[in-house]
Amino acid sequence: MLMTWARIVAIPLLVAVFFVPSLSPYAQNAAATVMFVVFALTDWADGYLARKLNQTSAFGAFLDPVADKILVCASLLILVHLSRVHVVVALIIIGREIAISALREWMAIIGANKNVAVHMLGKLKTSVQMVAIPFLLWNGDLFYVIDTRLIGDWLIWISAVLTVWSMVYYLQKALPAIQDRVGR
Repeated sequence: MLMTWARIVAIPLLVAVFFVPSLSPYAQNAAATVMFVVFALTDWADGYLARKLNQTSAFGAFLDPVADKILVCASLLILVHLSRVHVVVALIIIGREIAISALREWMAIIGANKNVAVHMLGKLKTSVQMVAIPFLLWNGDLFYVIDTRLIGDWLIWISAVLTVWSMVYYLQKALPAIQDRVGR
């Protein structure tokens, strides 16, 4: 859980990189990309270690996805600001995160949180986002061969499609509990 807190506290540094006037655009892109990748890897390591050492907790299970959402949302807002991501993509991704988080909270209150448990589709969506964002942060040729902007553009749009698809999936899974609750 310490790594999760460190990620949350460090996210403003990723944003701040783009507002340091003494850094060249290349240095800004490189620093932000490295930070994002490190944050994503610490997320994976934190989860792996918590399970391996049997140190999972309800609070950690809550906080970890919050850290992921803050990281993704902050990065998307920077990328929109830099005109590297279309605002529609950012609205789809951020809107879904808010909607599904609210849905999960409500489902927990009514005792139906198993209806909206994490699904492979949501994990795929997150994985594609976590690959797309560093490509877009880098925003140039990698090894003089890979056009990260082009790959990032494709991946972020694929991520937007997966985002809508996963939202529909979770809403469908929640619908019976919603209908039951509203029908009372």
